[in-house]
Amino acid sequence: MADAVLPQNSTGRVLFASLIGTTIEFFDFYIYATAAVLVFPALFFPGEDPLTSTLSSFATFAIAFFARPVGAVAFGHFGDRVGRKATLVAALMTMGVSTVAIGFLPTYAQAGVIAPLLLALCRFGQGLGLGGEWGGAVLLATENAPPGRKAWFGMFPQLGAPIGFILSTASFILLTANLAEDAFLSWGWRIPFVASAVLVFVGLWVRLKITETPEFKTAVERDERVRAPVVTLLARHKAALILGTLGATTTFVLFYLMTVFALGWATTGMGLARADVLPIQLIGVLFFAALIPVTALAADRFGQVRVLIASTVGIGLFGALFAPLLQGGLSGLLVFFALGFALMGCTYGPLGAAMARPFPTAVRYTGASMAFNLAGILGASLAPYIALKLAREWGPAAVGGYLSAAALITALALWGMSRALPEDAA
Repeated sequence: MADAVLPQNSTGRVLFASLIGTTIEFFDFYIYATAAVLVFPALFFPGEDPLTSTLSSFATFAIAFFARPVGAVAFGHFGDRVGRKATLVAALMTMGVSTVAIGFLPTYAQAGVIAPLLLALCRFGQGLGLGGEWGGAVLLATENAPPGRKAWFGMFPQLGAPIGFILSTASFILLTANLAEDAFLSWGWRIPFVASAVLVFVGLWVRLKITETPEFKTAVERDERVRAPVVTLLARHKAALILGTLGATTTFVLFYLMTVFALGWATTGMGLARADVLPIQLIGVLFFAALIPVTALAADRFGQVRVLIASTVGIGLFGALFAPLLQGGLSGLLVFFALGFALMGCTYGPLGAAMARPFPTAVRYTGASMAFNLAGILGASLAPYIALKLAREWGPAAVGGYLSAAALITALALWGMSRALPEDAA
């Protein structure tokens, strides 16, 4: 009788809760990525050579990707043992506190070497929270999805990425347009970090109103939970973990080449003003958002992995266009962002459901989170740094070759996944 009076999750509540959380998480993550190019080199890593300062800033950017698997294991353990809801709330709090704290940090001029160390610590906290956020948000959506709609439901937390990016980029565009350079570097850059507290409170309010997913409730009733999810994952599901990691790697390579590297190269290597580049980049992200639901629908009809393979082939071909587009001025940059982000949407739409599908309920939070975040280490942690070094030594064509090589590895992993999983999972 007790179960009969428990509130049930409506479809709208589930999808909004999964979307709002990842929107906040990615907003927090992207404002750091933007500041790592525009602000942190001057304020936390001052030096005579702007490119060297930018490379030092990119090194702290990478810290979060190494923290994400730690968050995946920690939050995944509680997500698989205690439940999806409570773990999602904790992940959001971890990310939110770390981001707001960045807005209050002293600069190198004020605190010396302590300043970049504190920045690195906060960046680690961001990665820790995001490591537990993504997997839980995807499971909140897919474990409430009806049959044949997994990719469509799993698409909603994925939409948090472009929405969060649009909000973060728009905030820096507004600040750049309305503040003098001195004011922006003095205090203006802090506003998005501190203001993210409002979004965190909204996300917490929404997530505290949802109930546990039906699939996790069933696992509890059947006593299917395991004592140490990560141990079970590594003992019984290594193949799914490895293939899932490699299958998501190019998604990360592409996205952080399109965001952090492209912004850094445009403002340093191409000599363009950030006020010119940020709006063009924002236009590209609209293509990213538009293609996510399209490919999610295609994945439910034709298969998640099949759509991912086709998207990855397109990304590999896009690598050949890096040099001509990045040497084509503002018009070439516009085509570069539009095409690259469109391909990002093609791969990102089915990715959430595809990452969750291979793992049983008892280790699904840990498995999906680990695969996604290990892919982040391989694909994105050092991607801006490596790409900037390649571009500096051999030009943008070398960066395109780097992307194409990653796409080849991912396509092979996805092909292996299609052979290892049942046909309906492919």
